[in-house]
Amino acid sequence: MGKVSDAYRQLYNDKAAVYQQQIDTLLLKEKNVLDFISKDPDGAAYKRLLLVDEMLFVSTLYLAKHSLSVAVLGVKNEDALNDARKTLYKAVIYLEEVVSDYIDAPFSDYEDKVSLIANLPESKRYYLIRKMGLAIQMIIEAYGDNTKWRWTFVELEARFATVAKNILDLKKASKDGLDPHSEDYDETVYHLRLVKKLLSQAADRYREKYELSTGRIDDFRLGINYLLALRRIHIILNEREAAEEAKRKAEIWKEKMEKDHKKSESQSYGRQN
Repeated sequence: MGKVSDAYRQLYNDKAAVYQQQIDTLLLKEKNVLDFISKDPDGAAYKRLLLVDEMLFVSTLYLAKHSLSVAVLGVKNEDALNDARKTLYKAVIYLEEVVSDYIDAPFSDYEDKVSLIANLPESKRYYLIRKMGLAIQMIIEAYGDNTKWRWTFVELEARFATVAKNILDLKKASKDGLDPHSEDYDETVYHLRLVKKLLSQAADRYREKYELSTGRIDDFRLGINYLLALRRIHIILNEREAAEEAKRKAEIWKEKMEKDHKKSESQSYGRQN
């Protein structure tokens, strides 16, 4: 592309400044909320949920700056994209702090955390997760297929799958929430369906990352953990056939992981001698 005129640069700067003003205001609010939590931890879970929502909005404002740059200047705004990605990570981390980052764990292990947001309706939990998923999708698409962050996004999407699962009150969801007469029925069904999809996707993506990029056993092990988390959900929902299928897949993966690990150790030993 040829040289960008001063008029277009000024147009971009003027419009970007509006987004940046909103961003600065929300980041200052974030700092104030965190200061307030440190002084008074009562209700901290709900305050962090507010931060999750606002960091999602901030990430879309950064993304708007990037899109504006593409539209007006004809170039990507890498700084805005990176800020959007980092802010999205903050949103995920805040939600992890509320509901835990446990992947394959019984609900009883983090039930005490979820109980702190008992007054948050399932409809709002599902809506928040949908917003987070949309923000992640938009940012990944903005980076494009050839980004150096490709494999980093595997972790981001997997951590998203974890909090999407953990924000559910699984005890309530598996009973009252699946009663067709419950007011939460539709949201609970859709939320559980999304969780199963995300856990399966996280497992496959970590396996792909292992095979095509890192070769790290840790990545393979994480993929297996997500399969086992999926199996746990199937068991809770009494989906026996699906639970058995996830179990078999995890066993096959574990067998391959152990073979690959032994092969790697053998090759390493051979090089040392």
